[in-house]
Order: sequence, then structure tokens, then C-alpha cells
Amino acid sequence: MKIKDIINVLETQAPPSLQESYDNAGLITGDELQDCTGVLCSLDVTEEVVEEALKLKCNLIVAHHPVIFKGLKRITGRNYVERVVIKAIKHDIAIYAIHTNLDNVISGVNGRMADKLGLINRTVLQPGASTLKKLYTFVPAKQADELRAALFNAGAGHIGNYSQCSFNAEGTGTFKGEAGTHPFAGVAGAFHTEQEIKIEVIFPAWIEHKLIQALKAAHPYEEVAYDVLQLENRHPGTGSGLIGLLPEPMEEKAFLAFLKESFRLNIIRHTRFPGRPIQKVALCGGAGSFLIFNALQDNADIFISSDIKYHEFFDADGRMMIADIGHFESEQYTVDLLHDILLEKFPTFAVLKTAVNTNPVFYYA
Repeated sequence: MKIKDIINVLETQAPPSLQESYDNAGLITGDELQDCTGVLCSLDVTEEVVEEALKLKCNLIVAHHPVIFKGLKRITGRNYVERVVIKAIKHDIAIYAIHTNLDNVISGVNGRMADKLGLINRTVLQPGASTLKKLYTFVPAKQADELRAALFNAGAGHIGNYSQCSFNAEGTGTFKGEAGTHPFAGVAGAFHTEQEIKIEVIFPAWIEHKLIQALKAAHPYEEVAYDVLQLENRHPGTGSGLIGLLPEPMEEKAFLAFLKESFRLNIIRHTRFPGRPIQKVALCGGAGSFLIFNALQDNADIFISSDIKYHEFFDADGRMMIADIGHFESEQYTVDLLHDILLEKFPTFAVLKTAVNTNPVFYYA
């Protein structure tokens, strides 16, 4: 088992291309070709977590938050980030961060939050832009079924809850193989016409390289004609935040009690009660105030997130409730999510969850 094998599973779940431009997800320290002795899943990477990995003989830490978020100009041990990096490198411990790319898939951080609240009919609150592309290609009619299957197997053709979606049109292709060619149809040096099928499929932008490889491997022609177009359409399963429904409406105070119990909260900062039952719930793990207006536009009864500033609470404007449950508290179940993703793929491998509470915020009651 190589560290790269672990990374491949994580990046299938949350492609790196989905991370925000300011982020630093990915392998931060270590060699991906090194043998993996065990994985420790954590929300943050602190010195205590690195020490825990050493004791458990795990040479890979998979964390949600990147320990290096901004550039380092020197590594002298003057702060916890530099000390973590020094300790990790000194003991050959790889650190991998899966941050906003895991936030930006509906089954990621926000999906696990929604699980805790039992939300149904879930959709992305702010779908991401430039996440869908379309492939056009042309193939002899007799080989169309085989090529289409290869494209589907590579991940193309998914629209909502439908798979193997494509559009096909018959037409006539023309070509002339020059000297040194070995055409699949016709002969070199002669003009040739071929009855072809034009196949169109939609695919998520992050599988483009894999899809083109599959296209060329399955296509019978020496030179494969294809076009890739960027679409304005949004991928329904990627983007920021999540909105869904409680199976049944709940009275406001009862819902806050339910929220407090579900997320093991000491305190909830919230706006005044609008005076109506809670059923439509919008949420975002971590700092999510940028989604307040999306939640309002979708007529959410409550928006649950963290790091809400004083003046941002006014934006609720009596139309919905805003509940700030704390940054760590909103993302705490991400550790379980990472553990479950890896354990499902590697059920007999050492995949562990940290016992260190990395929350830097304490509450004095």
C-alpha cells in the first residue's frame, strides 16, 4: 500500500480541481510513493496530532484543514505550523489536506452535517461554475456501442439521477490518409467516406484527462476527432453549502435543542425567532456567511454555519433564523467522514481517527 493509493481514493471522492483558488489542499509533506504504514484522520494537524501518529505508527495524516495555508518564508519552529512541519518531515510523516474540495461535493462535509440532522431532498446551496463540459466525437457506426460504453465507464453521461446519457446522430465522415498512415477504414492515399455516428456526452470537468484517455484507447481510428466544450450548466452535486428538508416541521426552540444535541454544542449564537416552524434547513460547514443570501433566496427557515460576524446577523432580516454553532463544531464529523471513506475501500488496513480534540476555542460557563 502506497500513500498514493490512499490519495487516489480521496481525490476520487473530492477532486482537487474543486478546491477554491485560495486553498492549499493536497499533499503538504511527504512522498506519495512511500509505503503507507497507517492513516490517522483529523480535522486539524497540531503537534499533538503528529505525536499521536508517531505513537500509532501511522505515517500519513489525512486532515481537513491544511496546516500550511499561506506561504512559509522560513521554518525555524517559531510557531505551531513550523513546528508541525519540522516534526512531520523529521519523522517521515506525510500530511494530506482535503479541504474546500471536500466542502464542494454534496456528499462531503455538508453532507455529513445533513446526515446528523436527517435532512432529505438535498441540493447544493450555491452550485459551482464551470464544472460541466461536453464531448463530441465521431466513430464508425459499427463501433459506436463499444466506444459509448467506454465513455460511460470513464464517468461521462450522468445527468442528475440518470446515467448513460448521450445524443447520437448519423452522418458521413470524409478523410484521406497521407503517406505513412494505416487507416482503420479505406486505404492510404485515397479519399474515403465513412458512415459515422456523432456521439455527444456531458461530463464533470475534473475527469477530462481520464475521459480523453478512454476515448483514444477505445476508438478505432489512428487520429481521433473530438471537441470539448465548456458549458454554462452547473453540476448539481458540486458547489458551496447544502439545503434540505426535515422530514417533519419542528418548533423553533425544539429544533435548536435538537441541533445542540446532534452537534454536542455548548452554545448556539442565533438571531431572533421568526415565529414559524423550522423545516427547510440550509447549512455550511466552517465559515459560511457568504451563503446567507443564497439561503434567503431559497426560502430557508434557518441557516446553520459558523464564524458569523455581528453585522451579518442583521442580514436575516426576520425572514429566517441564522445559527452560528462554531467552526470546529460544524466540521467535527468530517473526521468520521474521512475514516468511513477510507475504511470502505481499505477495510483491513489501519485507518484510525484522532483522539485529540484540536478545537482551539473554549467556553467559560
